[in-house]
Amino acid sequence: MGPVRARPMFGGHGLYLDDLMFALLDGGAMWLKGDDLNRGLYLDGGGRAFTYRRQGKDIAMSYYSVPDGVWLDRDTLISWAESALAAAKRNRRRRR
Repeated sequence: MGPVRARPMFGGHGLYLDDLMFALLDGGAMWLKGDDLNRGLYLDGGGRAFTYRRQGKDIAMSYYSVPDGVWLDRDTLISWAESALAAAKRNRRRRR
């Protein structure tokens, strides 16, 4: 995929490629960027949405966990990471 760098954030680390955050490391898990086009890939593959509590409410973010089975399959893990990077690129375009 290219050179990935990590930056501390929210008590975890954001993973960046080409100045785009495509993954989050937190609580011993990796969470990949999702959107309407790839959310199903992650959920159907056993991932779950990243959530946190704020003012007594659960808030879901557009990041999805990488299940153990995906960690064991290098090609699938790379495919999921590439999908996360594509979602980050789509999200950047929408904000412009």
